[in-house]
Amino acid sequence: MEQPTDSRVRELERVIIGIDPGTNVMGYAILGVSCRKPQMIAMGVIELGKLGDHYLRLGRIFDRVTMLVEQYCPDEMAIEAPFFGKNVQSMLKLGRAQGVAMAAAISRQVPITEYEPRKIKQAITGNGAASKEQVREMLRRILGISPEQMHPQLDSTDALGAALCHYYESSRPQVAKGPKSWKDYIARNPGKVRGL
Repeated sequence: MEQPTDSRVRELERVIIGIDPGTNVMGYAILGVSCRKPQMIAMGVIELGKLGDHYLRLGRIFDRVTMLVEQYCPDEMAIEAPFFGKNVQSMLKLGRAQGVAMAAAISRQVPITEYEPRKIKQAITGNGAASKEQVREMLRRILGISPEQMHPQLDSTDALGAALCHYYESSRPQVAKGPKSWKDYIARNPGKVRGL
């Protein structure tokens, strides 16, 4: 995919790296924000299938994610949380892959936010049970990406979905939470409450 010049990345107000963890293929995407408008900067996959040893794969994930962080200088990382399956060994391997990607971000002081797959799908399509293909098409339309610019593997668009979900979630105004009960209100506002 397109590699931005250093000056183009520096002009962005905010950069979010999205990661879709995997042990055979790991998706990544770089989302830039300029004038409160998100745009896809880069997307792709880290191919791991040719590395037979699981520990070599973990090393490759760490190296590649570190390189991406150094290249694009993201302000934040959004990572898809692994979904719970029946195969414990697969879940363990996927959790390790996610942890190594997170460690690469942590080593460069990049804050991380984790999102459930349903949350990402809901944020992008309005349907938490949407297919990966529906997410891909909505991302293409929302971000104005031409079909030729879309990476063919869905892992990359899953990563882009995580980044855009994070942009939406973190751009919402924070609403102050009120008291849980009268007792809580009285505890928070001792000077405002007179004896009843």
